[in-house]
Amino acid sequence: MEPTTLSNAGLDWLDPLERLAVAYAPRARRADWIGLLALDRRLADAAQEGRDPIMVQLRLAWWRDRFAQPATEWPKGEPLLALLTMWDDDRAALAALVDGWEARNVGQDGGAELASARIEAFATLARRSGIEPDDDLRRAVAEWLGHAPAGKNPRIPKAMRPLAILRGMALRQETTPLRNMLAALRLGLLGR
Repeated sequence: MEPTTLSNAGLDWLDPLERLAVAYAPRARRADWIGLLALDRRLADAAQEGRDPIMVQLRLAWWRDRFAQPATEWPKGEPLLALLTMWDDDRAALAALVDGWEARNVGQDGGAELASARIEAFATLARRSGIEPDDDLRRAVAEWLGHAPAGKNPRIPKAMRPLAILRGMALRQETTPLRNMLAALRLGLLGR
C-alpha cells in the first residue's frame, strides 16, 4: 500500500483535533505524525488502568518484539505497523514508548519513564523533520501531554506546527466549540 493511502487510512485512528493538527504537518511528515499519534493511542489502550498487569505486559510485549526487529521482518496485515515502517531507523524511540507505557501501568515510577519516552518520541519526530529538538520543543510536548505545567509560549518550528495546535488546545480553558475551532485554526496558521 502506498504511504499516502496508509496515512489517509490512519486518520481514522485519530481524534478530530489530532486530524486537524496533522493537516498542518509538512506533507512529507504527515504519515510520521499519524503513525506516532496512533501508536501512542494503541499503547494507551493496551495499558489501560485496571487491566490485569499480565495482560498489559503481553499486549505490550508484542509491540516491543516488533520494534526489536527491522521493519522488513514485521508481519504483514497490521496497518499501523505498515504505517510505521518509515520509522525503521528510529525504532528505538518507538520501543521506548512501549517501555514507558508498561512502566506507567505496572511499574512504580509514577509515569516518569512514560513522560520521558513520549517527549523523546516527539523529539525524534522533530529530527525526522529536519529540526534539532531543543528545550522549548521538549517542554511544549510535556505541556501538551500533561507531564509539565504550562509555561510561557515556547518557540515551535513551523515543521512542528501540529504540536503548537495540540499543546495550545490542551491548555485552553474555553469550552465554546466555535471559539475552540477558531483558536485551533489560529494556532494552525500562526503557530501561536
